[in-house]
Amino acid sequence: MTTSLAPPEPDLDAAFAALADPVRRALVSRLARGEATVKQLAEPFALTQQAISHHVGVLRRCGLVEQRRDGTSRPCRLRAERLELLSTWIDDQRRAWGDRLDALERHLGDDGTAR
Repeated sequence: MTTSLAPPEPDLDAAFAALADPVRRALVSRLARGEATVKQLAEPFALTQQAISHHVGVLRRCGLVEQRRDGTSRPCRLRAERLELLSTWIDDQRRAWGDRLDALERHLGDDGTAR
């Protein structure tokens, strides 16, 4: 049994790379609860606002976060639809590997030996 999967979108590499950093994962988790400014995002961290701005910039460039102008404030918002893209890719991989393992189990049979 062969499984053909569509090649991932180029955005996936950037998004997964961005989420490899624990600070950025924490920012995504915080933004999942609602909009926040960089100042608000920086509060729980022992990092400067400039460092948090850098992390927000990485998340913006890969499409996971957007910022808008609201007077002098620039609130950040999570783009949940972009997370859905990542989730769909992970689900596709999980399903493909489940199919492969099911095929291997059928091939080995009940007693664990190859047929």
